[in-house]
Formats: sequence, structure tokens, C-alpha cells
Amino acid sequence: MNRKMYQYIFFLLLCSILNLQAQTQNYRSNVSKRGTTAANFLEIGVGARALALGSAFTALADDPSAIYWNAGGLAKLNHHGVIFNHTEWIADVRFDFMGASFNLGRAGAIGLSFTALTMDEMSVTTIEEPDGTGQIFKAADMAVSLAYAYRLTDRFSIGANAKVIRQGIWDMRATGFAVDLGVHYLTPFKGLYLGMVITNFGTSMQIDGPNSMILHDPDEQTTGNNGRIPAELQMSSWPLPLNFRLGLAYELFKNEMHRAYFLADAQHPNNNYESVNVGAEYVFKSRLALRGGYRSLFLPDTEESLTFGAGIYYPIVGNVMFKFDFAYVDFGLLDNVYKYSVGIDF
Repeated sequence: MNRKMYQYIFFLLLCSILNLQAQTQNYRSNVSKRGTTAANFLEIGVGARALALGSAFTALADDPSAIYWNAGGLAKLNHHGVIFNHTEWIADVRFDFMGASFNLGRAGAIGLSFTALTMDEMSVTTIEEPDGTGQIFKAADMAVSLAYAYRLTDRFSIGANAKVIRQGIWDMRATGFAVDLGVHYLTPFKGLYLGMVITNFGTSMQIDGPNSMILHDPDEQTTGNNGRIPAELQMSSWPLPLNFRLGLAYELFKNEMHRAYFLADAQHPNNNYESVNVGAEYVFKSRLALRGGYRSLFLPDTEESLTFGAGIYYPIVGNVMFKFDFAYVDFGLLDNVYKYSVGIDF
């Protein structure tokens, strides 16, 4: 298969996504479908660099966080790398991400990641005992993923990221499986990159466990019957937060001293309206980076808006590079979020 054929395949993928978006416009109406998916922690972006760029990272995806943003980008990394990301999320919730990518040469690249959303223990309260029953519970979400990417040509690469998802609260659990599919393409136009990704394509999730067991009275109007019949609440299943993202990255200029990018992502989720993310990055001597962006353009009633951040890159020894990135994300009426990432390339 020659290069023109790969370009043609990529063009078909883009047309398919645009056609799907057009077909859903009539269905959209005024219904956003917010709150109709499970495992929404999968929508929390990873990596302070990507967040500072307004989450417009689909087409750039040139560090280990590409496992999350676009697995196709892993194939163009010419080194190994690890990233650790911690965030004090909204409402005293903690979000952590760990990822590692490994270059396999002509065999492609692989990536491993672990994501966790955790919180402190809380007391169980009821209407009768609003101060607590003496019991405590915890809630936590997690996902483990394995990604693989392969460069079909020097300009075109594809990747997939398979993940196992688990959610839990008290004694209830739900498990799901999903895959992300992404492509990355360096266009014939100088400095212009395109990326496309479908995220969280997989099973629905249904929570189950001992806490769904209740005692039921099938006929409350009748006396003398058994009003404590063991029963189980039937839980509904919910789809995962499927999302289609199409990204563009344009290298404004690049030389030994300076480098700058402009980035834009358009996204079509199954649990909200369409929106656009934009961002820009300036890098000085490959040591200091300044970034800014804007999230959720054209999305009504959103609390997301401005983002900005910085990064420092410091060579340790040989080809080993230490990276520290910081991001600030404005969430309007909600708490603003500060995200920190530490990474090593080797």
C-alpha cells in the first residue's frame, strides 16, 4: 500500500466523522444528554501540558500522555518516556494518572497507563440518623490501559488503547471494557499536523453488589402478610462517554532558539453538545515553555474557559530529560484546578 492510499484512508475517516456529526444535528435538538453516561472520570484530561493548551492535544500528542489523547501519536516518539500526573480535583476529589511509553523501533510503540479517581472516607447517613450510622464508605474509580501504535509511513500512524474500567462505591461495583482508536498524520503542508481519535468505544456499565438488597412489602395495604421479603433493586446500565475528536496542530515557527504551535480540537461527545478547544505553546531553547488555551468554545452553560501554564525541561545525563509542567484551569463557579505533571524521557 503506497502513501497515497494511506492518505486516502485518512480522508475517508475524516469524512465519516463529519458525516456522523451532520447526521446527528437533527437528533440533537435541545437535548444535551448530560449525565447519561457512566465512568465520566474518563473525560478528565491528563498531563498538565495538554490541559494548559486548552485540551487541544489530539494532533500534537508527542509525549507519553498520548496514551490518553491519541494513541496514534505514540508511534512518532523516538524515545521512551514516563509521566506522573496529580490533581486536586473538584469537591476534595483526587485524580492521578501514571503512564509510560516505549519505542520498539520498526515494531512500533507501546504504552501503559493507570488512572485513579479517589476520595476520603465518608460517614453513612440516613434520614433517621443524619449524624451518621457509625458506618463509613468509600468511592473510587480506576482504569488500566495498554496501547499500541504503528507508523504505516513516515507521515501516517495509527494506534489503539484498550482499557479495563472499574467503578465502586460502598459495596457496589461496576466493570467495563473500552478501546480508543486514533490516527496521526503529518500533512504535505509544512508544519501542519492532523489527528483523529474515537475514545471509550466499548461496553455499557451496570453497578451491582450487596447494597442493592432490600426488604420489600409487596402489599402495604394488607395486614398480616410478610412485609420483609428479600428483594434486589434493578440497576440500569449506562454507556461509556464516547467522544469523537478531530484535531489540528500548526507549527508557527521553529529554529534553534524558538518554537511555537497553534492547536485546535473539535469534539462530538455522546453526553453533551459539540465544542471546540484551542491552545498555543511557545518553547524557548527547548528548556522553557509557556502555554495558554480556551476550553469548550461554543458550548452553552459551561463552567470551563481559560487555561494557562508553563513547563521546564532539564537534561539530567546523556539523553535523559526531566520535565515539569504546571497548568491552571478555570472552572468558573466551581473550584479552579491546578494540575502538576512530572515526566522523564530516556
